[in-house]
Amino acid sequence: MAFILFDGMTTLDLAGFHNAVTWLKKREIVEELEWEYCGDKQEVTDDRGMTIKANRVMPDLSGYDLVFIPGGMATRQLIHKCEFVAWIQTAKSVPFKVSVCTGALIWGAAGVLQDKKATTNPLALELLEPFCKEVVQARAVRDGDVFTSGGITASIDLGLFVVETLTNKETAQEVQTWMDYPYYQGGMTL
Repeated sequence: MAFILFDGMTTLDLAGFHNAVTWLKKREIVEELEWEYCGDKQEVTDDRGMTIKANRVMPDLSGYDLVFIPGGMATRQLIHKCEFVAWIQTAKSVPFKVSVCTGALIWGAAGVLQDKKATTNPLALELLEPFCKEVVQARAVRDGDVFTSGGITASIDLGLFVVETLTNKETAQEVQTWMDYPYYQGGMTL
């Protein structure tokens, strides 16, 4: 898995999803699971001032099985940065393309959502409309190889939805219990 990092990202978008899916390795459910933190530079600063270091700087993303993009106000500028969008386009053939909140705008700018139904933060639904077939208001949505979710705390729901997709409902319920998260209700597959 590649976790995309950039200045101005919302770390909770990353952390909720990250915590849910990495339980698969921590509990030895998917022993071969590996991940890297991939940034557009070596160190990024999130939207609250926290500095995070990337393992890799702008690697070709086509070799990963899952690429995850968080949201944040910075996505509104990143969708206009040709070099950043071109980097994300290297993930077009990846089996699982995942985003939380306005990370969906980046997938949209990269051309991944053209024929897809997708969601984002409820406050940014209209920004997503030009990039996809249909905007759906939901906590977590899957359309083929693309998973998107609503805003910030929906990252946990999306993580559990991906865990359920990769394994089964029982494993997602176990992870939900380990996280002490009582709200997960499953995602919407379109």
